[in-house]
Amino acid sequence: MIARVNRQVVLKSRPVGAPKPSDFELVERPLPPLGDGQVLCRTIYLSLDPYMRGRMNDVQSYAPSVGLGQPMVGGTVGQVVESRNPAFAPGDLVAGYDGWQAYGVSGGAGMRTLDPAQAPISTALGVLGMPGMTAYVGLLDIGQPKTGETVVVSAAAGAVGAVVGQIAKIKGCRVVGVAGAREKCEYVVKELGFDACVSHHADDLVAALRAACPAGIDVYFDNVGGAVLDAVLKLINMNARIPLCGLISQYNATSPPAGPNLAPVLVNRALIKGFIVSDHTDRMRDFLTECSHWLRERRIKYLEDVVEGLARAPEAFIGLLAGRNFGKLLVRVSEDPTLGAPR
Repeated sequence: MIARVNRQVVLKSRPVGAPKPSDFELVERPLPPLGDGQVLCRTIYLSLDPYMRGRMNDVQSYAPSVGLGQPMVGGTVGQVVESRNPAFAPGDLVAGYDGWQAYGVSGGAGMRTLDPAQAPISTALGVLGMPGMTAYVGLLDIGQPKTGETVVVSAAAGAVGAVVGQIAKIKGCRVVGVAGAREKCEYVVKELGFDACVSHHADDLVAALRAACPAGIDVYFDNVGGAVLDAVLKLINMNARIPLCGLISQYNATSPPAGPNLAPVLVNRALIKGFIVSDHTDRMRDFLTECSHWLRERRIKYLEDVVEGLARAPEAFIGLLAGRNFGKLLVRVSEDPTLGAPR
């Protein structure tokens, strides 16, 4: 018998600049009764991702804003506790999109069942989830790396960047990461197998990148924009490709930042293409097949940064935007039946 009360982290106010703890509120609300076709899931893991910052603004974008007083959006791994949908049974472990709450009610659209014997269920929010598929589609479909080319990826120790670099190595490329802290740069080289990693805190970022990319840059997978993009553009080769995945450097900006000089894009006939992974659901089967295989062979490795308890989600998310996480950031909301009780 489950409690009929749900705990949710809702958006209390729209941030100006960086989010503050006071922009969120932890509330308790009654669980609604299930309708025909609906499923009730207990949240086990909640994914925290940079895109959520954009959903907090009341502006037109590729997806609706979170309403004030409504739970923050987010990918989840959960366990079905009640079902009036024949596709899901109580006890099923599922990946869904229930957001920042202890329980979620949905019609099952976009949910998929998970097999913990194939991979830890938390990976459905990271290396085998949206971040991994973002890396797979952006690099292979837009970046189109070729053997011997140089691929640079920013936010290289993050959930997307780490997978981008490892797939590029599998494809026979020279891979250079850009990260911040020294330990992150060391991690992507020593553990993930990148050829080099440059700190974006370098006194001369262009010089540091030039030393790491003596043959220039053929593919730049951009997660941050800003100064890193500006430096990379000075080193791109003819017919370079730039999958534009994110702009973390400006998510908390209160006014439009000064843009980089895009003249090299014209001169070098470079391709910059923005993409949203939800537009590429047709690639899901290929992604899961290939990346699951690479994961089992340990040709792709991953790191998770797990925070305990729903109440800590706002603090963890604020830290994510400041680069304080190391690895894919998750909140463990409740017991993972494949591991045991939370610490």
